[in-house]
Amino acid sequence: MSDPIKHECGIALLRLRKPLQFYIDKYGPTYAAKKMFLLMQKQHNRGQDGVGVASIKLDLAPGYRYISRYRSIEEKPLEKIFAKINSKYEMAKRTGGEHFYNAEWLKENNAFTGELWLGHLRYGTHGKNSIENCHPFLRQNNWRSRNLVMAGNFNMTNVDELFDILVELGQHPKQRVDTVTVMEKVGHFLDEENQRIYDKYKGQIPNQEITELIESELDLKQILEKSCRDFDGGYSIAGLLGYGAAFVARDPAGIRPAYHYMDDEVVIVASEKQAIKTVTDCDYKEIEEIAPGHALIIEKNGECRHEQFTEPTERRSCSFERIYFSRGTDPDIYAERKKLGNQLVPQVLRAINSDLRHTVFSFIPNTAETSFLGLMDGIEGYLVNLRKEILLEGKPGKFTSEEILSFSPRVEKLVIKDAKLRTFITKDDERDELVSHIYDTTYEVINKGIDNLVVIDDSIVRGTTLEKSILTLLDRLEPKKIVIISSAPQIRFPDCYGIDMSKMKDFLAFRAVLALLKDEGNEGLLDTVFDKCLAAGSSMVQENYVKELYAPYTYDEVSKKITEIVRPKGMKAELEVVYQTVDDLHKACPDHLGDWYFTGNYPTPGGNRVVNRAFVNFMKGSEVRAY
Repeated sequence: MSDPIKHECGIALLRLRKPLQFYIDKYGPTYAAKKMFLLMQKQHNRGQDGVGVASIKLDLAPGYRYISRYRSIEEKPLEKIFAKINSKYEMAKRTGGEHFYNAEWLKENNAFTGELWLGHLRYGTHGKNSIENCHPFLRQNNWRSRNLVMAGNFNMTNVDELFDILVELGQHPKQRVDTVTVMEKVGHFLDEENQRIYDKYKGQIPNQEITELIESELDLKQILEKSCRDFDGGYSIAGLLGYGAAFVARDPAGIRPAYHYMDDEVVIVASEKQAIKTVTDCDYKEIEEIAPGHALIIEKNGECRHEQFTEPTERRSCSFERIYFSRGTDPDIYAERKKLGNQLVPQVLRAINSDLRHTVFSFIPNTAETSFLGLMDGIEGYLVNLRKEILLEGKPGKFTSEEILSFSPRVEKLVIKDAKLRTFITKDDERDELVSHIYDTTYEVINKGIDNLVVIDDSIVRGTTLEKSILTLLDRLEPKKIVIISSAPQIRFPDCYGIDMSKMKDFLAFRAVLALLKDEGNEGLLDTVFDKCLAAGSSMVQENYVKELYAPYTYDEVSKKITEIVRPKGMKAELEVVYQTVDDLHKACPDHLGDWYFTGNYPTPGGNRVVNRAFVNFMKGSEVRAY
């Protein structure tokens, strides 16, 4: 993605299903820590602003610390945290001698030697990147069954309502943010369930025995049913309880991803299948998706089950996961991205007037490479059919049969991202001059004034990098025409489920529509939509009125205006920006139909409220968050 955006988060959960001594004897004392590091390292693409890891030791006697947690927002936080964990093991090995290989001694004397682990990788979509914002969060209590460790990949659209619910429950929340409201809501009903079981046995048996009964009778499904009933948003939420049970709950539309694998030795949950595959070397078919509206519940004894805790809605899994966010080494995602590129062939041929002989193909590194391969496969397929037609008809025209058979498209690596630019310059015009050098190019491979350049990007959000850097750079090569291809459709609407795309003015497509409205003297439509959004207020029962701004214009009209907007002043080459269509996106990713950024069709009521608020904020010139 040439326009960098922060996005998503990643979760990783590991549960050892056998006694710890088994793993020490078979793999060594650091088995769980190594697995956890690899599980998180293979998801580092999902978050680099902060990292957190927690571990719980099972069946430890009173008086010993059984929950360990590290969090970091330093540079390379994942490496820093596991270096600290590893230093604990090295110290234990030096001081413990042979005891280092004894599970009971190790658990009593060394942190992060538990059977249950939870990790989180964070991208901060809003607010400061402070250590307090890093997951996992810890809700502590002297009762083991009331301790709660939580981390998640989520954003809630109705934080204010959730805050008010906590107040009505009698709580006094310290912050009005979704991480706090989610944690405290689950914590409240965990406390309630603890109290229910305690009252059931109070006065009949000793309290110490009641503690054991609470841990055996806690109903995690019921806790999740009560906790999540008011959530509006996308979420995969993982929780560990102090006595050793755990859960991972997924939103009813399946917006946020969650996968799991289980064998005799481990249970593993991650945001991406590829991470699980790497850690376990299992078959892909053994990795299962946690179904929307369901939770994977892991009991203290290591037994697992799927439980529906809320009614699933229409499945709307995030399509951006497939286009850009998730690692492309997942075979399904790899195939989908290639298809996204392949489907663009007809539009590319139209843009270059089918002049492949005078066209050079490239991509904007590095995430667009797979869709680029799909595009080139499609071009090769087109050429195969063309050769058949020409040779069968016996009319090769001005080309010899040998030239027709040997011709292949020209591919060059033209756009290369240089070292990360840091500058003390504060004046916009001077900073823009430096920003234009973020990318470098390969010179003297283009026939000046003759060749077309076709460059594919996986998505275009703001268009700033195109305008300020890439197009200026490519124009210096003096091509006849530059065609920028986006393997994603036009991004028209804000996200409110975990991606840092929340302000209307940032979207290139929205800026194009504003320009079209101005060109046609139809700016009164802005006021009409503004009034409707204001009238809707904070109601959760409303429609996406911002769609009305796009309705008067065709997809191609918006693309044409986008081309005008991103065209740098003084650019000599012809320019055309071409986008994937929503229909073709669905064909490439049929199981991931979450397309609200492109269509405005939000999967939860809160999404419509957010987009209307975002437009109100735009009209008022406000920079505040819409949710």
